[in-house]
Amino acid sequence: MSKVFAVILTYNRKDLLKKALDAVYSQTRPCDSVIVIDNASQDGTRQMLLDAEYPGLEGYVLSENIGASGGFNAGFRLAYQNGADFVWMMDDDVIPEPDALQQLIEADELLEHKEIGRSFLLSTAYTESHEITNTPELSRLQNKIGYSNWPEMVEHGLIPVQRATFVSILVPRSVLKQHGLPIASMFIWGEDYEYTLRISQDRPGFLVGKSKVQHVRQKSGAQNILNEDNPARVKFYRHHVRNKIFIARKYLSRKTLLGVIWYSFSILFKLLYKAEFVKFKVMAHGLVEGVSFYPDEESVNSSFENLKVVAFPVERLSSHKLVTADLDKGIQPATDSLQGHFG
Repeated sequence: MSKVFAVILTYNRKDLLKKALDAVYSQTRPCDSVIVIDNASQDGTRQMLLDAEYPGLEGYVLSENIGASGGFNAGFRLAYQNGADFVWMMDDDVIPEPDALQQLIEADELLEHKEIGRSFLLSTAYTESHEITNTPELSRLQNKIGYSNWPEMVEHGLIPVQRATFVSILVPRSVLKQHGLPIASMFIWGEDYEYTLRISQDRPGFLVGKSKVQHVRQKSGAQNILNEDNPARVKFYRHHVRNKIFIARKYLSRKTLLGVIWYSFSILFKLLYKAEFVKFKVMAHGLVEGVSFYPDEESVNSSFENLKVVAFPVERLSSHKLVTADLDKGIQPATDSLQGHFG
């Protein structure tokens, strides 16, 4: 039987993480391993993981926050290098239905039986009010006679897609080996779109209608700097616009790229008109960066040192002391010299 590793990325949301873990550990098809990547939380997540009673849980505390992109990069890398045949990736705000994983695995087995190539399997995501969210983009791949191929598996509740998010996505080991990891330097927003576009160029992913998850959204709708009312988040829109331009340059048509740039300039002018100069500066920075931002893709076997952080495993000992370890240096008890890594 294939080994499925669930990977949950978390940052300062220990209560949501607890709900996500409860759901993952309640699956009708149990995971072979569950990994939590803690992006340097400061809300007690580390202690919650230390006290957790989940069997076989592996928690890794990163020495600093490297964004969603870096966290997903670390999660896929650790799962692959620990022998996962499939990586089931999600954020801490994703609550899977009890049979979500089983439905993904059964869909993969059906596609294998029919000799249909696939790059990933994706759950159908709903909000708390049962509205569809995180809708992926239909695959544009065609069949042998030149027609769009998306209706082929509709009778089985499977729809071929390309651009998608990491809201309950199942990625085979062979795909990770061939295409590498999400781009850590994107930091936040768009790393999942870029990665799913990258791996679905020759074979689609599949949205699985029967695999359902709840995505607990703090704020509805797409990210928009015009409506952003959280000052702490404004600075991240630099990455948002930069990454959108990068993705359009890499995968989409020249017309689409020009549309992305034009839309970004229209937002810039609206911010200037509204005299929102802090937001204006952030957007302008992202636009300038987008022209030359073209990071390299990274092999799944590449060194963890490339992330420029340390991942400290969290384990339970009989003495209930936190144990930390550099991945390359083995386990050692936490000391004062390591306290800076944990805030």
